[in-house]
This record gives sequence, C-alpha cells and structure tokens, in this order.
Amino acid sequence: MNAVHFGAGNIGRGLIGYLLHQTGYHICFVDVNRPMIDRLNDNKSYTIGILDETRTQYTVSPVEALNSIEQEDLVIEALIDADIITTSVGVDNLSKISHVLSKALVQRSKRNKTKVDLISNENTLNASSLLKEEIKKRLTESEFEDIRSFVGFPNSVIDRLALSDDADNAQVEPYYDWIINQTEMMNHELPEINGATYVEDLTLFIERKLYVVNMAHAATAYLGFIEGETTIQDALDHPSIEAAVKAAMAESAEYISDRFGVDREEMAVFIEETLARFKNKNVRDEVLRVGRSPIRKVGQDERIVRPAIELNHSGKSIEGLKKVIAAAFLFNSPVDNEAKELQEFVEKNGIKSAVSHYTKIENESVVQSICDCYAEFKKGKKENTSC
Repeated sequence: MNAVHFGAGNIGRGLIGYLLHQTGYHICFVDVNRPMIDRLNDNKSYTIGILDETRTQYTVSPVEALNSIEQEDLVIEALIDADIITTSVGVDNLSKISHVLSKALVQRSKRNKTKVDLISNENTLNASSLLKEEIKKRLTESEFEDIRSFVGFPNSVIDRLALSDDADNAQVEPYYDWIINQTEMMNHELPEINGATYVEDLTLFIERKLYVVNMAHAATAYLGFIEGETTIQDALDHPSIEAAVKAAMAESAEYISDRFGVDREEMAVFIEETLARFKNKNVRDEVLRVGRSPIRKVGQDERIVRPAIELNHSGKSIEGLKKVIAAAFLFNSPVDNEAKELQEFVEKNGIKSAVSHYTKIENESVVQSICDCYAEFKKGKKENTSC
C-alpha cells in the first residue's frame, strides 16, 4: 500500500507517518525543505524518539521524499498511484499544495479512478473541507464533479506534541490522537489505520480539543509569559498558574458538557490527563512557540473566547477564561508578527478597544472585567485575586 504525505515536519513524521508505517504503508513524503528531503532519501528512514521515561526509539523505514516544486511530475505520478493521501503542512499552506493536488487528481481521473481519501491533518477546524475548496478553485465544474466521484475528503482531529526539527529524529510525546470522520471517507476497503479512531461525527472531538486542550495550552503560555517562564512545563510548576489554567479548563469543560451531554466526571478525568501531558518533564515546550499568533487565538470563535461567550450567555462563570483572555493581551514576542501588531494596537487604542476589537465580545461588563484583569497583570502581581 502506498501513502503520499504532504509535510515532512514534526506532525508529518511524528504522528501521521508513524501510524501509516505501523499500518503497512510505504510512505512518500512531499515537502519543499531540500535538506530534509535529501536526508530522508539518503537514509531511507527516520527515527522517532518517544519522550517517555525510557526515551523509546522507533524507526520508520523505508521512506522516500519528493520536492513538490522541483519534482512536480514525480509528485503527480506518486499521487496517481497512492492508496491514501494525507497532509500536515499548516493551514496557511493548503492553498499552495492545492496546485499540484488538483493537477494530479485530474490526471488520476483519466488513468486511475480507484477510490482514494485525502485527509488533511491541520490544527484547525475541518481542514480537509478547506483543502477541498482550494482544489475546487483550480478546476472547472465538470473536473471537480468528476473528482468528487472517487475522492473523499474526510475531516480529522489530531493531537500530539512533536517538537523536533531534526530530519533524523522526530521527538514526540507518548500521547496521541488521530480521529477520522468515517462517514466522509470514499475508500472503505483499505485496512483501518493502526492507532487512529474512526467516528461518525467529529464535532465533539473538534470542540473538546480546541476549547479544552488548545485553550489550556495557550492559557499556560500566556500566564507563564507573565511570570517570565520559558517553557510550559516550568510554568505549570507555579501552583497559581496550574490553578488558573485548571479553572479555565473546568469552565470550558462545562461548555462541552452542556453542548454535547458529556458526563462531567468524564471531563474532569480528561482535564487531569491533559494537564499531566503538559507537565511531562521530558518535553521542552517553549512558551513563545505555544503562545504565538495571539490575535488568532483571541478571535471570536477561537479557543479562549468562544466558550467564554457561550457560558456567559448561559449565565455561568467565566472568571477563569476572563483571566486567560487578559493574559493573552500581554503576550509579546519579537519574532511573532501578530504579537507585535497586538501590542501596537493596545498602545495606540487602549486595552478596552483592543479587547472589543479582537474578541468581538459585546457584553460591556465582560469586557471591563477582562480589562481589570489586564490592569492587575500589568502591575506585576504574582497573585491576581481582584479579577
């Protein structure tokens, strides 16, 4: 069985490639990073380092790699013969890879109409649907309808900390999730991917990941930044930060329980498991990496703000989430354009205008509470008891 995977980065090698290899696929990575491509081809393998107590090593072999810019014809041929196509390139790059994908799928429709699924695994909602729309833009209506007759675009949820840029060794945490919407699949004849979970509705898993896991990750980064910590693990060594993150998680979990009917005890266990992952001392998770793109992360439908809005509408507590939103507006990194833009907006327009502008929260009382928390944080108080 042949798999073509776009993106030979951390998640591509440390999660998708790992599980595809365990299922018996020969993997062809497609990327634009020449040194990475050369080393994968030279070694015909790479190693995964599991960041557990014993530092378990796992070798993925054989593999090959192609350059999507310099070897487009070979990439197209690989895609025509692929049994499964996957991506993990970052949501902003989906439009870029849609160019070669659209060409390949048109050629495949002429030469090999075997059913195939294209699963985009990005840290965003419904990435496969987004990629489908990018491909559609490049095709005529008849070409796209033809492709839709044999290509599925199942959406997925992925979760694994993968932290190494070393072409020879992708370092990952022990925990992982790859959840796939089986109702959106086209090819049901292939064996299920080892370690993946197949469900009929992804909504619960998408929102639980975004509003509980991703929210908590960002919350730890923003609160840790205020304390001057450089890693998520060090930040959670502060009892006050752990308590603040856990409080925000409990509020988001309440939103998930209300929306999907999930047992509250089950969500409490999920919170503890997530915090245990974040505390793993074998992982060095940088605060500046996790906190990057703060403008996106305080968006109206994003990880921190959406549960706060919904809970407030229901008359439930959002004290923990308000504190996290306030902390996000203090995040600053010289290498993060969004962080710089956010600080410039606050400096020019004031924190109240910034909160309203970026979060779109309409409740004046909530906005003012966030501003009060921001002011307390700005004073440099270690214990923020007034907000």
